[in-house]
Amino acid sequence: FFFWKSLEERRRMLWRTAAFAALPRSARRHLCSANTFNMSPNSADASSADPHLWLEDVLGEKQLEWVEQCNKKCIETVGDPKKTEAYTRIKSILDSKDKIPHAYRIGNDADSQYYNFWQDEQHVQGIWRRTSLTSYKSKDPEWTTVLDLDALLPPTTDTAKTWVWHGSTLLDEGPSSKWDRAIIRLSPGGSDADTAREFDLKTEQFVDPDGPDRGFALDQPAKTRMAYRSRDEVLVGTDFGQDGSALTDSGYPRIVKSWKRGTPIEEAVTVFEGEQTDIAAHQYAFHDRGFVHEFQLRSITFYTSK
Repeated sequence: FFFWKSLEERRRMLWRTAAFAALPRSARRHLCSANTFNMSPNSADASSADPHLWLEDVLGEKQLEWVEQCNKKCIETVGDPKKTEAYTRIKSILDSKDKIPHAYRIGNDADSQYYNFWQDEQHVQGIWRRTSLTSYKSKDPEWTTVLDLDALLPPTTDTAKTWVWHGSTLLDEGPSSKWDRAIIRLSPGGSDADTAREFDLKTEQFVDPDGPDRGFALDQPAKTRMAYRSRDEVLVGTDFGQDGSALTDSGYPRIVKSWKRGTPIEEAVTVFEGEQTDIAAHQYAFHDRGFVHEFQLRSITFYTSK
């Protein structure tokens, strides 16, 4: 999660983490107790069994006030971390231009392109870009920008002002795949919740859900998982109905549905369900030389699954 944040967000996180980490464990527990500043939740959904439940609203005014007070107390206790050698060294690493542009191939033939997600001082939120294998092997590869996150219209959700890259999922139809479509996941502000939209790798544009190709799009941020089952069908797990009933106790998708192109998400058909106490439920399809294999997975804990 930290890896995908913008450079400025990473600097702020570094500053806060350095101050907090310098404290003894007992002091950290005391400073970040919800009761330290005599602040109590105002939400009607708060539970006395979990005094920190009210902090789930991570962008709430009261919650952010609590965070700022924690930060202030840390700085008063350990000093300004920006003046430490560790801060200077870590910041220089984060700001360094000497980074290896790790790339991955999309395509099966000589015309395959190598894609990379890149962030620097000019591309704060990042760009998704591509180049040829020959160019990638050269000293100075020539990159073509496919998607510029800084150029997108800002989110309209809560107080988020920027998009954070959460990755792409390709349409893989096996050896004969056209490699022309992908699902792009973008998070408003960098939270766990993200949006999902279909992207055309040939035109390098999002596929309009209201246009002739009826692109797949879930614009409401949620802890969504979406992958292609076929060219005109995706398997999706999300907060269907936006009421939490399709989520596990951990807040991740519990229900996986089949969603056909050109139909409203409300008509998607359930194909798999996990248990309420699971971490999450997943289902995905794998195309293998004319055969399609499907896998269903229940994450029982973060370390075990069925």
